[in-house]
Amino acid sequence: MTRKAFWLSATSAFLTLFTLGAHAQDRVVNVYNWSDYIDSSIIDEFTKETGIKVTYDTFDSNELLETKLLAGGSGYDVVVPTANFLARQIQAGVFQKLDKSKLPNISNMWDIIAERTVKYDPGNEYSINYMWGTVGLGYNTKKVQEALGTDTIDSWDVFFNPEKLAKLKDCGVYVLDSPSDILPNAFKYLGIDPETTSLDDFAKAEELMLKIRPYIRKFHSSEYINGLANGDICLAVGWSGDVFQARDRATEANQGVEISYSVPKEGAEMWFDQMAIPADAPHVAEAHEFLNYMMKPEVIAKSSNYVFYANGNKASQQFIDKEILEDPAIYPDEATLAKLFTIAPYDSKTQRVVTRTWTKIVTGQ
Repeated sequence: MTRKAFWLSATSAFLTLFTLGAHAQDRVVNVYNWSDYIDSSIIDEFTKETGIKVTYDTFDSNELLETKLLAGGSGYDVVVPTANFLARQIQAGVFQKLDKSKLPNISNMWDIIAERTVKYDPGNEYSINYMWGTVGLGYNTKKVQEALGTDTIDSWDVFFNPEKLAKLKDCGVYVLDSPSDILPNAFKYLGIDPETTSLDDFAKAEELMLKIRPYIRKFHSSEYINGLANGDICLAVGWSGDVFQARDRATEANQGVEISYSVPKEGAEMWFDQMAIPADAPHVAEAHEFLNYMMKPEVIAKSSNYVFYANGNKASQQFIDKEILEDPAIYPDEATLAKLFTIAPYDSKTQRVVTRTWTKIVTGQ
């Protein structure tokens, strides 16, 4: 019996050591990011360097991400909400503060961007900027020329004016399925403060959008990339980098499709996508390693070169393709930057108004 007890004890100890060893080797990080938003080689290189396996899932709306985060138990270690959603989620206790002692590469971040993101994340305690950009107009220059008699668009009027948008109906108009990106620009066009929370102002924006609703083919936050690239649509209200991806794909396909992007002269919304760690993340240490890796200048530059978005890492600019760094639509000059505005997060009461308004607009009822 003594020998049997000893054997069982030794076996138990061996199994414990084996299990611990397996866990030590089987390190993982679960990432939830926007679709078409990273050079996949970055993931492979991170795993090669750290030994940490990456489970990488994608979404295409902040609302979908928020639903999962607020429900809890998502299983994700790193998520990438847009800043105005991040702010509301911080207040709801969704995220944990970053341990900056584990993020030495944070010294590479760009103070100009960090100064703007504190509006959403005071002290930048919960998040790191991944990418930033604008909401503007992506369009097929030839089809717009045929429909409007010009191959250059520089005003929101081409979208919010029913008479002009009607001329683009047949060649196809897609719009972001994102009220926080569309309604503030509607306010700007109407001469209203983009950050208004007035019920009367939302009613005006709703009225404006319903007038142009018959000419919008679809509301979707990612399909317009291929739609533009393939020549299937002629206008998209979308995120800057997505339009540049469409332009790049169209150029590679060499089918005569030419895509341009415009930051409307009236001004446009500036947005920030932030990397953060959920409060219930199962792999916190690995999450910090992933964030620190993404803040390597050459790594985040590779991502910018792939997605055609500006990033909040100043040190990365030496590695960014010249055509991207010197494009004022991606890295705006001072004149363009002065026209860009940011939107504070909506309180719960206003968010309900936004949701109701947007549902009416999308359904056309």
